Parts: sequence; structure tokens; C-alpha cells
Amino acid sequence: MRAIDLDRGSEVVTRGRMAKTFWARLAGLLGTPPLQPGEGLLLEPCNSIHMFFMTYPIDAIYLDGDNVVLRIAPRLAPWRIGPTVRRGRRVLELPAGQADRCGVQVGDRFVFAEA
Repeated sequence: MRAIDLDRGSEVVTRGRMAKTFWARLAGLLGTPPLQPGEGLLLEPCNSIHMFFMTYPIDAIYLDGDNVVLRIAPRLAPWRIGPTVRRGRRVLELPAGQADRCGVQVGDRFVFAEA
């Protein structure tokens, strides 16, 4: 999966995957090595995440049903709980710092495509 920020013209994720089932969302990134630039995980449906049992920080981008960025939680540390975003429908998990490097801002529109 690829994730493209239409408003910045940047490809935020070039090698991503989607987690759409309960079990896939529950497992998320647990037990995986730290994400590398270009990697990401899209959780759907999802409006909140936790970092229990994680060993590395991530950026979390909360999106609504139209893939508009509602909130960015940068550098979420292990053993923390991310915010619950009431209108959130998806969360895009990225390597820590990736949202800032790509210039992602609240209000940006994303599109997702097959890699």
C-alpha cells in the first residue's frame, strides 16, 4: 500500500500494509522491528491506539472517513495511550518523525493506493 498526501504532494508511505480485521488491528506493529522510512500501517476502522508492549516510538496520523487528517500524534512512546479522536475512522502509523519530515498537517487529504 502507498499513502500519498495530496496537499503536500508527498508519498508518505511507499511500502505499507493495511490492518482491517479485529485480529490484525489488535496485533498492529507488536513484535515487529522498528518501521523504516517509507513503511507504515493503516488501521481501519480505528479512532484510538495504544503503545502497550511496543519497543519503539511511532507517529500516528488520525484520518476521518474522507481521509482528511484530523490529528497528528508525533513520536508516541512505548507504553503510552494515544488520543481518542471522535470522528476518526483510520489511523496511519509511521516511523517516528516521518509526519514532520513529510510536512503532514491537520487538514491535509490523503489517498491510498496499491503498491
